[in-house]
Amino acid sequence: MNTILEQLDQLFERIPRRHTPDNVKEIYSILDSYEDLLREIETEPAYEKNIVLFFDELEPIRAIIKKSSDNKASKKTKDTLFDEASGNLKDTIEALKLVYH
Repeated sequence: MNTILEQLDQLFERIPRRHTPDNVKEIYSILDSYEDLLREIETEPAYEKNIVLFFDELEPIRAIIKKSSDNKASKKTKDTLFDEASGNLKDTIEALKLVYH
């Protein structure tokens, strides 16, 4: 199996679903690693034009995570927002795995 696909699988498996301070740090770390993999894939001529869409999905996910950390938000709201962000991240990783093979 391709090492980038293995790394994508590993990142996918690490994605937390519930909002906690540690999980916020973890998901930001996963996003950074994912962005690094996107940059690596982008260097391959066969994929450079298709990868732009995946970069575009990073900022909205980060924005949702940031909202989930708002001190004024209830625990339920934080969990809902964080779950949305983690779900979106899982979706984008799965979509990338379909494109990159």
